Amino acid sequence: MTGNNHKGIVLQDRDRHLLRELGIMRVIDREQAKCVAGFGSTRRANSRLLILARAGLLRRFFLGTKGGGQKALYALSPTGAKLVDVPFRGPRRTQNQVLVADFFVIHQLCINHIYCALKFQPISIPETTFGKWVSFYEPLESGTRLIPDGYFEILSPQKTLAAFLEVDLGHEGLSVWKKKVENYLRYAISGSFAKRFGQPQFRVLVVASSERRMHSLRKATSGLTDKLFWFATFDSIVRDGFWSSVWFRPNHDQRQCLL
Repeated sequence: MTGNNHKGIVLQDRDRHLLRELGIMRVIDREQAKCVAGFGSTRRANSRLLILARAGLLRRFFLGTKGGGQKALYALSPTGAKLVDVPFRGPRRTQNQVLVADFFVIHQLCINHIYCALKFQPISIPETTFGKWVSFYEPLESGTRLIPDGYFEILSPQKTLAAFLEVDLGHEGLSVWKKKVENYLRYAISGSFAKRFGQPQFRVLVVASSERRMHSLRKATSGLTDKLFWFATFDSIVRDGFWSSVWFRPNHDQRQCLL
C-alpha cells in the first residue's frame, strides 16, 4: 500500500472520511453511508461501497433471509482500520454472511441514526452546532455496568447541551432499566461527570422502539426521579425531527423540545 492507492484503486478523501467514521459507527447501511460521506446518489454510493469492499477495506454482509429481502451492511476490515489509524471494533461477521437476526447490529444501526442526525444533518435552532460525540466500550465508572450508547454535546450561545444516549429496543426487563436509572442518578451526584467531561450537568436521552415501550420506561423512571431523563420514539424523531417537540419528561405528558 503506497500513497493514495490500494489494490489498484485511488483512495479519495471521502473514502478515508468514511473509514474513519466507521471507526465510530462500527457498521453502516447504504443510507447512513450516503449521509456520512455525502454521496449524491444511491447508484454512486452502491458502486463506491462495493469497490471498497472488493479492495479489502470494508467487509460486506447482509441482514435478512436468503429467500427474502436483504439489506447490505458494511463494517471496517482490519486493513481499513489500519489505513486510517482507528481501532478495529466492528462486528466480526464474515464477508457476505447473511444474518437472519442480529440484535447487536440492529441496535448499532439505531445508534448511528441518532449520530447522523446530530452530526451530519442541519440543526434547526439558530447558532447551534454539533460539538462532539463519545462512544463507550467500558463502564463509565468502576464498580458499575453502566455503558451508555453514546455521549454528545450541542453548542449554543446560551448553553451547552450535554447528554448521554440510551437506545432501547425493548430487549431488557424494566428491573434492568431501573438499575440503569439508579446508576445514572449516582453518577450525577458523584462529581465524576464534571471532572471527566468539563460540563456542570447532563441529560439522558432515551429513544425507544415504540410508544408503548417509551411510556413503560417513563413510568418506571418516574418512581425514581423526574430529573435528567427525556424520552422519545424513533418514529417521532424520523417523522418530526430530533429537534422538534417529540420529547417527554418522566412525569409530564406534554411533548417538549430539547432546546
